[in-house]
Amino acid sequence: MNIILQQELKKILNGRFSQSESTRLNYSRGEDTYDPILSKAVAFPETNEEVSKILKLCNEYKVPVVPFGTGTSLEGNVVGNDKGITISLEKMNKILSVNTQDFDCRVQACVTREQLNDYLREDGIFFPIDPGANAAIGGMASTSASGTMAVKYGTMKTVITGLTVVLPNGEIMNTGGRTKKTSAGYNLTNLFVGSEGTLGVITEVQLRLSPIPESIMSAVCHFPSLEDAVKTAQEVIQYGIQIARIEMLNKDQMEISINYSKLEDVKALPTLFFEFHGSEISNKESIKTVEELSKNNNGSSFKWAKSLEERNKLWKARWDVYYSVKALIDNGRVYSTDVCLPISKITECVKFAEEEVKKFGLRAPMVGHLGDGNFHVLLPYNPEKKETYEKIRKFSDLLIEKTLELQGTITGEHGVGLHKKEYLKKEHADNLPTMKLIKRTMDPNNIMNPGKIFDLN
Repeated sequence: MNIILQQELKKILNGRFSQSESTRLNYSRGEDTYDPILSKAVAFPETNEEVSKILKLCNEYKVPVVPFGTGTSLEGNVVGNDKGITISLEKMNKILSVNTQDFDCRVQACVTREQLNDYLREDGIFFPIDPGANAAIGGMASTSASGTMAVKYGTMKTVITGLTVVLPNGEIMNTGGRTKKTSAGYNLTNLFVGSEGTLGVITEVQLRLSPIPESIMSAVCHFPSLEDAVKTAQEVIQYGIQIARIEMLNKDQMEISINYSKLEDVKALPTLFFEFHGSEISNKESIKTVEELSKNNNGSSFKWAKSLEERNKLWKARWDVYYSVKALIDNGRVYSTDVCLPISKITECVKFAEEEVKKFGLRAPMVGHLGDGNFHVLLPYNPEKKETYEKIRKFSDLLIEKTLELQGTITGEHGVGLHKKEYLKKEHADNLPTMKLIKRTMDPNNIMNPGKIFDLN
């Protein structure tokens, strides 16, 4: 790296600029399958102005920049750049304002979802987007995350009303605002949601919040086959039933979760986790209908989480799915992929995935946010066994082909990163020239997370 650039960055950051190998290694990748790539240095800014100065200098010297939050991304979105620097936003973790009357707040990029909800608890409101990991809200904006409650509360695109973004040339831009709607010009907010750090660094996020429901009730229901479970979830949505979460775990994943999370009184069978948010009366009406639909599809009687402690344990088991699978192999990795389908096609695609993975002889626990047609396949493997990874990738190719054939999308919430660049060409070949035009216009020196989503050259 240019000596003058190093000196200038050290001056700006006053001790918050590290070139040590151990620090660079800690910020070299997310929870993905890639080998670590160490950037030349890691910067730790605390303000928008510091981010602005960093990007202005890096743009001048044409040095690549990789923005980094909590490192929970799964598709190679934050893999380092050996010619550039990584900007860790971990010191930008302040809740800037909360407006309880208007159900909104503004946070810095590295406030995590758990941190925000702990802060809001006494106000009777909460942030409803739950991707499982305790991700940074700026990172969730960058990958257009969603999660277990998207069926009721939407995705990051739904709840973000504004952003502060530092552009590659160092300009600080504020998009959107606090209002529920606006017709004022281009929708620049959603241009950056899902851009994975390729157009600028998101430093602040304006969010819509939701009231904590009067009644929350959680239950599990077992099914003899995965197809029965998926069909039930599909029917729940098609009937228009008000439900907050419908999570699917296949038989293999249930067995893993029972052992890893010490679950009691549940079986290693294809299972749906249900959660109902609303008034006690509305919940009871919804539950009655869902129980009938489940029974019609050979489901067991509901097993209820009777207390807050039981409910939290149940959902913690769901949140720990990735780590439960990773724990199956010493020093192993997990190829975690997600696809999203129109609700009427979800049963066919899940059945296809289950049948195909058997042909490859792979272990593939599956989970799904079935209420919005999104499901994940997690494939643990030993990275030293190259032939296993090749099988996994062939299975992934077939799953993507089937998804696109059924008019689905290659990713519902993980983003593209490095893993899905080839798949993006298949889904959006006609869009890529426009995406590249936007990228070249906003980032002519291609310093922002280069090589992620697509290659410019």
